[in-house]
Amino acid sequence: MRKVIAIYPGSFDPPTNGHLDLIERGSKIFDELVVAILRNPDKDPLFSLHERRHMLETLTGNFKNVRVDVFDGLTVDYAARVKASAVLRGIRALSDYEYELQMALMNRKLQPELETVFMMPAEQYSYLSSRLVREVAQLGGSIEDLVPEMVERRLKEKLDPALKLQNARKSRTGKRA
Repeated sequence: MRKVIAIYPGSFDPPTNGHLDLIERGSKIFDELVVAILRNPDKDPLFSLHERRHMLETLTGNFKNVRVDVFDGLTVDYAARVKASAVLRGIRALSDYEYELQMALMNRKLQPELETVFMMPAEQYSYLSSRLVREVAQLGGSIEDLVPEMVERRLKEKLDPALKLQNARKSRTGKRA
């Protein structure tokens, strides 16, 4: 029987609990799930590709059939390179569906063998997006239930350089932040 590989493409800037929900559930459906971070030269991300990859590798390390990669260009070309037969996409609202349907149909036109699998997030994440998390964090709001603790800490450090320096000093002296 053929191994079913799926890709879960996105910017993951930053990774959210909604992303992790889809990764966990996708890992139960597919033999292998590749979390594929899109390198988009038209966007100015808050976190570098290296930072996002490191966070995702840390957060998904306990999933034996999940790996993290970086790509640029067309999703269908990347899927062919990693021998994926499916693209996993999250649908939060009707507006997501309209956009994702267009993308899925274009991908099917370009690569007819590539299937798109739409998955609804858990109810508590149905409104959640990386953009929304960044905005709330930048305005000083709580993102405690929106992202994993490590991502929350990294966001706070990124948005408050003094906090990053303080945490670096504590880690050198062996104290926890």
